Amino acid sequence: MFEYFDIHSHLYFPDYDTDREDEIAKIKDAHIGTITIGTDRESSQKAIDLAHAHDNLFACVGFHPGDVGVESVYDSEIETLANDPRVVAIGECGLDYFRLDGDAEKVKVRQKNIFESHIDLSLRINKPLMLHIRAQKDTYDAYADALDILEHHAKQAGSKLRGNAHFFAGDMKILKRFLDIGFTVSFTGVITFTTDYDEYVRYTPLDMMMSETDAPFVAPVPYRRQRNSPLYVPEVVKKIADIRGESFESVRKTLVQNAIKYFNLG
Repeated sequence: MFEYFDIHSHLYFPDYDTDREDEIAKIKDAHIGTITIGTDRESSQKAIDLAHAHDNLFACVGFHPGDVGVESVYDSEIETLANDPRVVAIGECGLDYFRLDGDAEKVKVRQKNIFESHIDLSLRINKPLMLHIRAQKDTYDAYADALDILEHHAKQAGSKLRGNAHFFAGDMKILKRFLDIGFTVSFTGVITFTTDYDEYVRYTPLDMMMSETDAPFVAPVPYRRQRNSPLYVPEVVKKIADIRGESFESVRKTLVQNAIKYFNLG
């Protein structure tokens, strides 16, 4: 069905307003599937609408932690959206400490509470989490806090707790903690223009890895500084195969199978 799968894109963003349908048609013609990721109620609904209109698109609904402030509350309407059959995951959700406005400690507490609500929803409806975790510069603080929360739930829920760490940017210790609770990690086009993550690409079992673009952001080589697109996910797959020294075709097939299995797309 799919030759490639991009597990994280934002096709409802204004970046595609002038040619969205043409772009989606190109993605379909290239036999690429993608999950369109919501960041709040409005964008989650847009993701669902796109998924219903195009059979190569799927939706993910949630509340981006970077938008959480001291007064933020969990939007219970997300649960209604999450039960839509075209929704395959919950998020993007998690912790984002990169820019904390106002009372930082109170924002962190609010982020954690809202993250817990996403985890509870994920477990109730049996759909995996799509994690957004971004630490403060030169630290892994948000990763450490998120994993403390996830490991606590994993002790109670076991393998029912599932998820993917989108745009992985942790270290080896963080990677091992994700793998130990059965979470997958995904890599973006960043790996095509830096070697910073090569060690993690090699270490991660191939059946615990996903390919993504995070389009419209961080286009891979040779498309750097252009608008990114799920059309460019083959460049990520090629680089994963190159870093691992494995057959491109084997890596390509496995990454598609991982997405189909993990997000129940079959």
